[in-house]
Amino acid sequence: MIKKYTRLYLAGFVAIIFILAWGCAVFSGKEVSRKASLKKLFTFQYPEFTDDMSFDGLDSSILMSLSYLDKVSEDRNFEFGKDVYTAKQMKQSLLCFMNFINTHPAAAEINQFIKKSFYVYKSTGNKKKKVLFTGYYEPVLKGSLNRTPVYQYPIYEKPGDHTIIDLSLFSPEFKGKKIIGRFTDNTVVPYYERKEIEDMALFRDAATPICWVSDQTDLFFLQIQGSGKICLQNGDMINVHYHTTNGHPYRSIGKLLIEEGKIDQSQISMQKIKDYITHHPDEQAKIFNTNPSYVFFKREVDGPFGCLEVKLTPGRSAATDRRLFPDAALMFIRSHKPVLDGDGNIDAWIPFERFTLNQDTGGAIKGPGRCDLFCGNDKYAEIAAGNMRHEGDMYFFILKPGPNR
Repeated sequence: MIKKYTRLYLAGFVAIIFILAWGCAVFSGKEVSRKASLKKLFTFQYPEFTDDMSFDGLDSSILMSLSYLDKVSEDRNFEFGKDVYTAKQMKQSLLCFMNFINTHPAAAEINQFIKKSFYVYKSTGNKKKKVLFTGYYEPVLKGSLNRTPVYQYPIYEKPGDHTIIDLSLFSPEFKGKKIIGRFTDNTVVPYYERKEIEDMALFRDAATPICWVSDQTDLFFLQIQGSGKICLQNGDMINVHYHTTNGHPYRSIGKLLIEEGKIDQSQISMQKIKDYITHHPDEQAKIFNTNPSYVFFKREVDGPFGCLEVKLTPGRSAATDRRLFPDAALMFIRSHKPVLDGDGNIDAWIPFERFTLNQDTGGAIKGPGRCDLFCGNDKYAEIAAGNMRHEGDMYFFILKPGPNR
């Protein structure tokens, strides 16, 4: 799950587990076009708008979207279903909404304001016209800048022999297509798979470790999430974020464990998978190597960042399919969130509604029926991200045209 690959892995581990477990890792069937992904609502169709976080963090997240929009041309187009708006209109929408929420409006005022000032578009969703919501988070690992008997597992930076080839340079028919490999013997071959990287004693000649961690399982899930913080022995904290991959497709270890009868499909979660691996260390290598994909990282001074290269806000930043939905846009989501008991276990799932920003994407987040919510980096975030897979609704907003806008 970070930067441009954020949601390819930080699309949320449970997102990937859930989708792959049900046989839909790659968006299958007839793909929905951008024009068909959002439907403009009549005012009487608008839902009631409330916010379970009382707008906490929303202005900060809006500012992140504005910082992205400041970097693009004002006349750049953003598609909302069949309609097209400019970056200037996007910025006006966000500024207008941010100024309004800073007045601490009551619920009735929110709905009156939106009906008067905004067009609302609803995601057409899946076959049931619903959106599946999952979550992702930023793990915190213990590590060392040097290899020690305790810290033996490297977090690699991008290898020196890693090559990305833009196929569109060779023919228009390959527009948007790229391959990842390595140059050897006057040709380009696929890059090493996970098993090869893990088994190659000399791989460190090609890639320099950023740091070392103590737990290989935690490292595997760091790659799934795409971003994390490493707490060093001296107390310093460093941020590591996705840089690139080895180019091999992601394969779900959750799906493997379900197919082999190790975990019941109804109980699948990140926590269940970690627990199984912990209690079956002899199976660890086989399970991990089922997934040939491998993530390389880079250090950042801050983070985590989404695909728009803006810092993500817990509970406010969402990941959707960039092919279908407008980047940086204001959203409203309705789904369910967990309530924990005193021991940190999920006691119940309750409905929630809140405003979010479309600031990320992911390899498992495909189609109008998917959304991944960034949950943060605390224990609640880990539990929520590891278990969230509930359907709901997703809406997008744009300011209505008017004088002085």
